Amino acid sequence: MNQHRTRRRTRWFIAAAAAIVVLGTTSVVIMTQVASGSPSATPPPKPVATAEVVKTDLSEEQDVDGQLGYGKENPLAGKKNGTITALPSTGDTIGRGKPVYHVDAKPVPLFYGNLPFYRDLSDGVDKGPDVKELEENLQALGFGGFGTPDEKFTAATAAAVKRWQKSLGLEQTGTFGQGDVVLAPGEIRVASVSAQLGGPAAGDVLKYSGTGRVVEVKLDVAKQGLATRGAKVGVVVNGRTSTGTVAEVGRTAENGKDAQGQDDGKPKIVVRVTLDDPGVAGSLDTAPATVRFTKDVHKGILAVPVGALLALAEGGYAVEADENGQRRLIGVKTGLFSGGKVEVGGDGLREGMRVVTTS
Repeated sequence: MNQHRTRRRTRWFIAAAAAIVVLGTTSVVIMTQVASGSPSATPPPKPVATAEVVKTDLSEEQDVDGQLGYGKENPLAGKKNGTITALPSTGDTIGRGKPVYHVDAKPVPLFYGNLPFYRDLSDGVDKGPDVKELEENLQALGFGGFGTPDEKFTAATAAAVKRWQKSLGLEQTGTFGQGDVVLAPGEIRVASVSAQLGGPAAGDVLKYSGTGRVVEVKLDVAKQGLATRGAKVGVVVNGRTSTGTVAEVGRTAENGKDAQGQDDGKPKIVVRVTLDDPGVAGSLDTAPATVRFTKDVHKGILAVPVGALLALAEGGYAVEADENGQRRLIGVKTGLFSGGKVEVGGDGLREGMRVVTTS
């Protein structure tokens, strides 16, 4: 009897345990199914920046350090005998007809021209281009009467010379001496004064330059192809950006010192650039500057921001095209890099397409 009860109790416990296992298993399955059947919580992809593939011109540029100043300084040697009695100050600007210095209390004024006066001129001298240069200056100063300037020194020319001499307080001889004036291509700025008051007039007097500020760079001879007279360049002066024109390209190589006086051992030529907007230099007489030369130009090419390039593991580059939210990679070949853009070409790439970019 007791044995029978024991067997029944044992069977009941086994059955209960089995039921618990089955119930537990069932509950796990149900929970798993509920979890797997819940709505997706994955956030939508974030929007990305895109840029348009454009057809444009790109130029390769090279920056060269330079110095703002007044350009080449020219020495002035006096040709008159006597004693220097007045001198200009450094920084003075002098125009046509104005005295540059004085000898024996008489002014030596400035005339404009490029042909040095190589002889004294008076009525009866042989014709020559120096006569025309004299008449052009006399006429510009209001002392005409000889008609259109030409190469003939006539009595009318002599009369004009006398009137000019009288205006300066000089002896009215009608004869023009080759040392009576200082000759320069235009208005001058006194760069430095070497003569002394009371010293001899026949000798070094001063150095002068033009009055327009220019940027001077010392360009490696190997890169002289960058500079062409009359070419437009970019100019940065005192943090302000503008444009300039190449006015002069040196033809003589100098030692290897750059604009900062550092010697890299490479021979250089001097290139002078005039400022298209003189106001960019403000009131500065001198300052560090940068000239941006155009090295190469590629016209009518496709370009994208540099940030659109993707480096491929197998080498080369691709861009990721975005077409109405659908994206695909397009392999590209790169060309010229300039101003944050890069020249690209590849099958399937076209103007107006949008590509993913980081910039």
